[in-house]
Amino acid sequence: MTQINTPNGFNLDRSGRRIVVDPVTRIEGHMRCEVNVDDNNIIRNAVSTGTMWRGLEVILKGRDPRDAWAFVERICGVCTGCHALASVRAVEDALDIRIPRNAHLIREMMAKVLQWHDHVVHFYHLHALDWVNPVNALRADPRATSQLQQLTGPNHPLSSPGYFRDVQNRLKTFIESGQLGLFKNGYWDNPAYRLSPEADLMATAHYLEALDLQKEIVKVHTVFGGKNPHPNYMVGGVPCAINIDGDLAAGAPLNMERLNFVRARMEEAFAFSRNVYIPDVIAIASFYKGWLYGGGLSATNVMDYGDYSKVNYDKSTDQLKGGAILGGNWNEIHEVDPTDPEQIQEFVAHSWYRYADESRGLHPWDGETEHHYELGQGTVGTRTRIEEIDEAAKYSWIKSPRWRGHAMEVGPLSRYILNYAQGNDFVIDQVDSSLAALNQLAGTRLTPKQALPTTIGRTLARALEAHYCASMMLDDWHELIANIRAGDLATANIEKWDPASWPQEARGVGMVAAPRGMNGHWIRIKDGKIENYQCIVPTTWNGSPRDPEGNIGAFEASLLNTPMERPDEPVEILRTLHSFDPCLACSTHVMSEDGEELSRVTVR
Repeated sequence: MTQINTPNGFNLDRSGRRIVVDPVTRIEGHMRCEVNVDDNNIIRNAVSTGTMWRGLEVILKGRDPRDAWAFVERICGVCTGCHALASVRAVEDALDIRIPRNAHLIREMMAKVLQWHDHVVHFYHLHALDWVNPVNALRADPRATSQLQQLTGPNHPLSSPGYFRDVQNRLKTFIESGQLGLFKNGYWDNPAYRLSPEADLMATAHYLEALDLQKEIVKVHTVFGGKNPHPNYMVGGVPCAINIDGDLAAGAPLNMERLNFVRARMEEAFAFSRNVYIPDVIAIASFYKGWLYGGGLSATNVMDYGDYSKVNYDKSTDQLKGGAILGGNWNEIHEVDPTDPEQIQEFVAHSWYRYADESRGLHPWDGETEHHYELGQGTVGTRTRIEEIDEAAKYSWIKSPRWRGHAMEVGPLSRYILNYAQGNDFVIDQVDSSLAALNQLAGTRLTPKQALPTTIGRTLARALEAHYCASMMLDDWHELIANIRAGDLATANIEKWDPASWPQEARGVGMVAAPRGMNGHWIRIKDGKIENYQCIVPTTWNGSPRDPEGNIGAFEASLLNTPMERPDEPVEILRTLHSFDPCLACSTHVMSEDGEELSRVTVR
């Protein structure tokens, strides 16, 4: 059967030419994508495959729940910290541990620094080259580039013609050397690239600036968490003491000098996202004003748990709210409860796992991770060298999470749609002012409902959220200082550190508004050990294969009906998939096929 109408409203046609992109690069992990294009080179079917094995949940069974954060944090080195935070929150939820306010604020700052850093790295170093042609920047007039900078981001100090001429000369030397590095193998003559040479030069200059800045902001993690990536966390708080008037030699890593250092890095981040990041996305979008593709599920079904929900303190009114929207109805927001087994379930009908009844889904507290690798009869190739996958059978190492049976898109775009719909003043002002600037540059009249559920809208939402986080983490810093001045120096609550104080059985859930979307960790504890541990991470939601009903996930839906200039140079496929910033390492964890010990480390 070549034509299929999915229950969630997408029309698929497998009759056209099959295009395979394997691997999809400039992402975290391993991903394969196949599409069918019709005679007009329009995508009519899409299949997304996670090609790494999931199994971290198996590794955690029987371990001390206080150690779980250190294992799950290694899921990924890009979204560093968000899994550790979700883990300690899950354990604290299970054991009813209340953390000190200082610990809450430090965790908040670490999470928002991660959010800002991840968004900037995503756009400039993982996604920008889907829109920006650095080779074309050699043709730019530096004076005209300076004028464009003054028009789009007038407050950025690096904007003179001489500055852009220097960047252009550096780029010329680099390209003429024949060693293109990250610019190698680009489709630089593809007409899918639309920027002017001046816009290409401006964006390339900011690409280089972001390389320098991103290594500075993560120093906040080294102050609070000792290192980056994978900063230290602990159940009950944070592992850094405060001695506001002391020096580092006294043994307390937080004194006023360190806290002022943190504030300076945050202020740099705030200025860059306001003066460079957001203006760059708007400027680039103005050159792609007719390219309103890639929306997929974001036009209908979006969801988020809410910004840092299930913590011990009330959320401030300016933070991002959660909920679910179905059918594109922005006037009705459904409440989301991650503890409800009727709401969140994972299916494996098209995943390389096995359930006793694969027509049913399992809530994470009852989740199972039993691998079962098999290929459908329609697969072309072999088990170790697949040429074309059979999507009618099992075809991915990613499970299929669903909310009340619905496939959902998660991520910054989902959060911004939800909060625009719920009247968040900060979000509404950001979106409206950005669209006003875009419409003026492009000569368009796009509304939020037209512009947001697109690949460009998904990219813009990340830029806006980065600046929102920069604003909030500065507020958190001031609140921490006020709390310390009031005499509160506590950073950890160890009242329930001893397992003897725990109930015989407990279960909990920890949630984090991670850079790529809502992140949830579920834990069951029995006799002081982990009985079951399950993670549903953002890319599990977005990269999920079909479910038993035939509903397709966000990656697959986003590619449908997109025209391609040159199918053999899949710029458009990469552009849309990269807009999600897929993290396959998060969604498909690795273990040995036979379960044997892979390595052992002895700490002396």
